[in-house]
Amino acid sequence: MPEKKAKKKKFAVADNETIEQCLERMKQEGYTPIRRIEEPIFHEIKRNGKLIIEPCGRKIIFEGKLQ
Repeated sequence: MPEKKAKKKKFAVADNETIEQCLERMKQEGYTPIRRIEEPIFHEIKRNGKLIIEPCGRKIIFEGKLQ
């Protein structure tokens, strides 16, 4: 019996991967991108005794629909 794939799947762009490479990976697995999600990444630092939360990057996630 063949493996059943999920109708929707999320693909995160890896640190060493371009957006185009992620989209190609989706295509190879049989998914079409339907939504792009960007989530901020924060880190905590101490300045003058105060804890400050600053953005330090972003995480890009594509939601794909099975073709």
